[in-house]
Order: sequence, then structure tokens, then C-alpha cells
Amino acid sequence: MPMLGDLLAAARNSAGTFLAWLEASEPVLAAQMSGAAVQLGISPGGYARMAVADFSRFASEEDWATLTSSLRDSEDPGTLCLLAMVHWRLTVSGCGAHSHAKQNHDDGGAADGRFPTAQA
Repeated sequence: MPMLGDLLAAARNSAGTFLAWLEASEPVLAAQMSGAAVQLGISPGGYARMAVADFSRFASEEDWATLTSSLRDSEDPGTLCLLAMVHWRLTVSGCGAHSHAKQNHDDGGAADGRFPTAQA
């Protein structure tokens, strides 16, 4: 299994081509990401890179545990990592400057099922 630093680097490096893959595989999430990027005045690739950075800095212990367990059986851990981090960034609750979701500090972190699970 790759080291965490390798996964984060792969996620950052894949951010530029991620939107095309996401549009083909998960068009609803792609539209949400593009809309959030427009709101912030950045490119979708920039949004993906921001999601990686924000997850690295702000994700809870539960978010990390959910991510690492979903990566265990993944054939493409870099893409799954990036997908999970973008999904987290779109749905995380927090301060208004860092959240697109409704403000709610009582949720259960990633344990609420926001991350996709790896399919063997």
C-alpha cells in the first residue's frame, strides 16, 4: 500500500485531469464541484487542490479513519483519495469561510457516510 504522502501527492497531481474523469463517472458531484469553484472564483482543478490541502489541515480524526479504511482495498487509491477529499470539502460543516454545507457542528464527521467505500 502506498504511503500517505504518496497518495496526497498523487491527488494533488491529478487535480487538473480530475474534472474530466469526475464528469464521466459522477456528473452530479462534478457539477457541485464546478459550482463551488465558480463561487470562489477558481478553476475546478484549483478547487480539487484546495480540497486536498483543506482535508490535510482540517479533517477530523474520524474523517481520516474513514478515508484510510476506504483506501485499503481500492485499485486506484489516488483517485479515491481525491474523490473523498473533494466530497468532504463540499459537505464539511464549519465556519462560513470554509464550508458550502449548512452550518451544523453536531454532525458525526465522516462517519456519517459521506465518503464512498472501496469496491473490491
